[in-house]
Amino acid sequence: MSDALIAQLRQQIAQQGPIPLESVMGQAVQAYYAQGTAFGRDGDFITAPEISQTFGEILGLWAAVVWQGMGMPGEVILAEAGPGRGTLMADVLRAAAAVPPFAQAIRVHLVETSPSLRAAQKKALAPSGVAVCWHDRCDSLPDGPLILLGNEFIDALPIEQWERGPEGWHLRCVDWDDSAQGFCFVRGPSADQVGRDLARFGAPFDPASTKALPAGTIAELCPQGLAFAEQMGRRLVAQGGAALLIDYGPAESAPGDSLQALKGHKYFPPLEELGSVDLTAHVDFARLCQAARGVGAQARGPVTQGRFLSGLGIEARAKLLMRKATPAQALELNRGVHRLINSSEMGTLFKVIALTDPICPPPPGFEASVAP
Repeated sequence: MSDALIAQLRQQIAQQGPIPLESVMGQAVQAYYAQGTAFGRDGDFITAPEISQTFGEILGLWAAVVWQGMGMPGEVILAEAGPGRGTLMADVLRAAAAVPPFAQAIRVHLVETSPSLRAAQKKALAPSGVAVCWHDRCDSLPDGPLILLGNEFIDALPIEQWERGPEGWHLRCVDWDDSAQGFCFVRGPSADQVGRDLARFGAPFDPASTKALPAGTIAELCPQGLAFAEQMGRRLVAQGGAALLIDYGPAESAPGDSLQALKGHKYFPPLEELGSVDLTAHVDFARLCQAARGVGAQARGPVTQGRFLSGLGIEARAKLLMRKATPAQALELNRGVHRLINSSEMGTLFKVIALTDPICPPPPGFEASVAP
């Protein structure tokens, strides 16, 4: 755990009392990603682009088809939110090169705050010869038609947790336990004290659902994720384009504590070693879609990652690569694709949604899927 972050959080608690989980998670995630050592086999977790190059290549071709459906604008912003070490964008650009008019129209923009990760992205994308611009926030992306990719971006945004008490919902907070010399969860102020109308978020916060839930039930909201979906929806309505978001979580909103930490590819207590472990939570895809549709955008999905990638031909792409691969490389390709699409691996837990402007034709993989 970062000594500086411990001291910072303990000082905040001493001054103002227990801190909402959203604030603690936000500070911990920022400190963690600033180190730039999260990704890959030597890090704490591995993402789809690191598992197989076919993932990024399929997304690159997906983006090319979406661009064609947009009327093939002469310039299109190709952005990625949370681009990791740049592996996904490098694979996307390699695939895009197979569609020269699209490749020529692309203007690459990456949303990344970590200086160390920006350096890794610059190195990964240098062979492409494509100019890259970096941004701290999505709202600073330049105007114009947009295709945005976000793989495991929303899951790292800080969440609120609400605990069902005998008389209503209470914000879950983090306190310091002197006897245990560590952080712990405590029940914080009520929704009325915070000034939040939780019922507007629907189940499980609406009165009908709340009455059926026992005391101690945990429910989650991701305010930054919902704000992102609204902002992106407004942007797409006004300027055109699409956003493809791939992450993990249930297809429908439901109560439950999904906060988790990973260290060395193994689960770890979430409040231990804050700032030195990967801290994430399940994505509420239904609410993201509702937020985007609430501002006039179209939202499609969620569909499972396995269905999405299989429908776009990832297995055929892998077989094509295997023709020129060594036996060891072919085995690695086969294992990678299996991990991405199989229901016992990432194929079902991971979901995909697409946000688009209202007149955009259904993107590949979503032809028969519209969010409720």
